[in-house]
This record gives sequence, C-alpha cells and structure tokens, in this order.
Amino acid sequence: MEHSQGTGAGLLLAGRYRLGESIGRGGMGKVWRAHDEVLHRVVAVKELTAGRFVAEADRLVLHARTQKEARAAARITHPGVVTVHDVLEHDNRPWIVMQYVDGPSLADAAKEAGTIEPREAARIGLHVVGALRAAHAAGVLHRDVKPGNVLLARDGRVLITDFGIAAIEGDSTITRTGEIVGSIDYLAPERVQGGDPGPASDLWSLGATLYTAVEGTSPFRRTSRSAPCRPW
Repeated sequence: MEHSQGTGAGLLLAGRYRLGESIGRGGMGKVWRAHDEVLHRVVAVKELTAGRFVAEADRLVLHARTQKEARAAARITHPGVVTVHDVLEHDNRPWIVMQYVDGPSLADAAKEAGTIEPREAARIGLHVVGALRAAHAAGVLHRDVKPGNVLLARDGRVLITDFGIAAIEGDSTITRTGEIVGSIDYLAPERVQGGDPGPASDLWSLGATLYTAVEGTSPFRRTSRSAPCRPW
C-alpha cells in the first residue's frame, strides 16, 4: 500500500497515473483529469474523499461499494457506459481510473444554458436508454440516474457514469438496514417506499432527469426522502 503524500495535481498513483486538475466533485468524492504515463493517454480518476472522514466500519463499506462499482461497469459492454480501467488503493482509500470524457455533464450543460432543447433532450435520452438496456441485460441496475451522471462528449456521444450504488444480480447488497441510496429528486416511488428496484426504477429516474434538463427544475423536488412525491 502506498503511504499518504497528500492529494493534488502532480500526485502519481500506482506509479503511472499523474493527477492533473480537478474536473468534478460530489458528495462521495472528487474526479481528476490524469495522465496514464504507461499507455500515454488521458484518463479520469475518481478519488473517494468520503473515506477520510468516516469510521473504520463505514470505510470498509465504502471500499466494498467501490469494488462493486468497478465490477458493475466491467460487466457492461456498451459505448454509452463509461469504461472503468483500473481500481487502486492510495492513502488507505480506493481510487477508480476511468475513461475520460471530454465534455460537461448534463447537469452542467443545463445549468450553463438554463434549459436543454426538447429535441436535444430526446437525443440524449435515447442514448441513455441504450446504455441502460445494456446494463440491465448484464444484470446491473444503475440506481442513481441523474443529470450529473450523464456525460455529454463534445463529439456528440452521450455516456452514463457512476455505478457506485449499482445493484448486481446475485451479489450481496452493501447497504445498512433501512438505508436508501441515491439522489432524492430522481428516486422512483418504490425506492422511496423501501421496495425492491428494477429496470423500471432506472427509467423513472431517466424521465425525471430529462424533465429537469428541459424545464430547469426537478418535477419531484423533495425536502426529504419521506416528503410527498409530487410536482410543484
């Protein structure tokens, strides 16, 4: 295991991935643009920053989820799913090395433009449906489809990323009793009520995602997970 050297641009992971600038941040981690010095290509590296601030038991759960994310993505062969290249450990935390997508997330694109044109939203939706169909055929549910996880490459490609809370058919569920994971604005009703999700749950989340892109606000904005699931 590598020892802590701090985190930032210039850090070399696993002797090959040189971190560049930060290109994204979420509740669980941070994403860096990096250079693979072995294969001489640009990659994205996801740092699980949450692992720094949790108890040992929670850290082990986080590490297990990271491995699950990598396994989930590896089971899917589709150009609309971001490829996971490697999983490594540094500073006693897991890091995921992924395909780099040159372009913003749908969340960032919508925020910059205000709204997305319906025709463009339909194009994006069709690409995501294709990726989800491939995931579901491989026995993988995404469980966190939202604008921030839909990436819009500058060459027109649309990719879905972050299978960090994915459920893999036949695998144990790495959650605590009663825990609901996912972004509350995009959770399907059965998820909110504690039921078992299915492919339709991902499609519900995609519908809410596309609505948000076109209208500029989530149709099911909740103040909590138990709040009524109704439009404004």
